[in-house]
Amino acid sequence: MSNLVIEPKKGFGEIKFGTEIEKIIENLGEPEEIDNFENDADINAVLLHYWQKGYSLFFQGDTKQVLAGIETDHPDALLYGKKVIGVSENDVVELMKANGHQEYDRETDEDEVRLSYEEEMVDFYIKDNKVVFVNWDILVDEEGNIME
Repeated sequence: MSNLVIEPKKGFGEIKFGTEIEKIIENLGEPEEIDNFENDADINAVLLHYWQKGYSLFFQGDTKQVLAGIETDHPDALLYGKKVIGVSENDVVELMKANGHQEYDRETDEDEVRLSYEEEMVDFYIKDNKVVFVNWDILVDEEGNIME
């Protein structure tokens, strides 16, 4: 995948939220690792890890499983035209502010900081004042439909 653009509530380059799991595997190939959460009473989900490509894809839904979340640590991932992996916490806040996103929550857990932009459904994970990965998602109902 050459287009590494993070699009909140839309997807990641050619990978779009709401796409069924079979279609993703058909287009991207087999993942290197699969985590299956079907036995969890609270959630019916599958996580596909494409470690070599620098991202993981989270699928949800009972009737059909569709792409509902993406996580990347790819160094060339772009958000609003800027690389975000490896930038400082302040750089993230300024980038989001420059693009109209003022409000966020900041949580600290041992040596990691998480900046959560709830309205955009984007989380930045920061270690040693550098973004180490970004996670963004959408809401999906039990049938695998995107909820607005």
